[in-house]
Amino acid sequence: MLNLYFHATPNSMKVAVLLQELELPFDVSPVDIFKGEQHTPEFREINPNGKVPAMVDGDVTIFDSHAILLYLADKHGKFIPGDLKTKASMLSWLQFVATGLSPFSGQAIHFLHYAPEDIAYAKNRYVKELERHYAVLDRRLGQARYLAGDEYTIADMALWGWAASAGYVFGEKGLGDYPNVMRFMDEVTKRPAVRRALDMKARHTFKAELDAESRRAMFPQNEKDAV
Repeated sequence: MLNLYFHATPNSMKVAVLLQELELPFDVSPVDIFKGEQHTPEFREINPNGKVPAMVDGDVTIFDSHAILLYLADKHGKFIPGDLKTKASMLSWLQFVATGLSPFSGQAIHFLHYAPEDIAYAKNRYVKELERHYAVLDRRLGQARYLAGDEYTIADMALWGWAASAGYVFGEKGLGDYPNVMRFMDEVTKRPAVRRALDMKARHTFKAELDAESRRAMFPQNEKDAV
């Protein structure tokens, strides 16, 4: 049985969507990162980096959301193109999300909502770079239905995971400046597997208050008594 170590984060949701698309049975082990459960010795045995998601598949342990996406897609022969040219496109966009959209989204959200100081330079830096990445994605999705072309792949699941949180950066307008990304999100969110993943997320409750305990757990490098 698959076991997904999960918190309601964009990276965890990417994997939840793929598991639902593959219609695989799996157990969920909630990891409340606001309570510091990602730092326990037991979880560090699963992911030495102390982050979610992670997954155990029989005698296989794997962490990092994109590693899990590639592992599952390759194992089951779905949502990863067989044609080498299309696969190259898929890998390019998958990595675009991994190395660009994901970290810039995370840093923009951090400096807008979590940083103890209001640092205008940091907010401008990460929000502007995030806007640039969405503009690249918008151009691509104006040319093709999905990131790799006509075929729905794990690259699209990776994009959906982060684009679903765009409102945390862009506020009420959300993805309004990126109509092609909005079209994509509307289509993907209607997929039954995505709805099931959202239902799964709703069944798990995590701590939401960013108090001193949560700050120590989330940002231990800023604390004298770092975990």
